[in-house]
Amino acid sequence: MLDEEDEVFKEVLSSFPARRRYLIRILQTVQHKLGYLPEEGMEKVAQHVGISEAEIFGVATFYNQFRFVPLGKYHIVVCMGTACHTMGGQLILDGFERELEVKVGGVTPDRQYSLERVGCIGCCTKAPVVVINGVIYPKMTPYKVTEVLAALRDKDTEVSEEAQ
Repeated sequence: MLDEEDEVFKEVLSSFPARRRYLIRILQTVQHKLGYLPEEGMEKVAQHVGISEAEIFGVATFYNQFRFVPLGKYHIVVCMGTACHTMGGQLILDGFERELEVKVGGVTPDRQYSLERVGCIGCCTKAPVVVINGVIYPKMTPYKVTEVLAALRDKDTEVSEEAQ
C-alpha cells in the first residue's frame, strides 16, 4: 500500500469508533478520499471493527457504490437506462470498450480512463448519454465516441505543452 493510502486509512479509522455499525461509513469515507477501496487496506478496517476481511469484502461487493479499482483521470459513465439503451447505448458502450481497449469496470493501464455503465443517469430526453467527470455528453453516437476521446487527448496534449 502506498504511504498516502496508509495515511488515509489511519486518519479515517481514527475518526470512527471501532464498531461494526460504522463499517459502511468507514468504507464510504475511504473511497471518497482515495477514489476506491485498496484491497490491502481492508485488513486494517477488519481489525478496527473486529470482523473478518471476508465479511468486509462481502459488504463492499454487495453494494455497487464501492469499487476496488481506482478511477481513471477521465471517468466515463455510459447510461444504459431504457431510453439510452433503445437509442443505441450498447453501441456507445462497445465503442468506448473498443477505443480504450478496456472492459466495463476497468481502467486503462496508464490510469487515464475508467469505464462504467449505470442503469440510469436521468437525462432520458438527451439519450443516449455519457458522463465524463461530471460533464454530460448528450445524443451520443459511435462516431462521437472517437471525437470525445480525441478531444480529451488533445486537452491533455495542450496541458503538457503549456507545462514545458
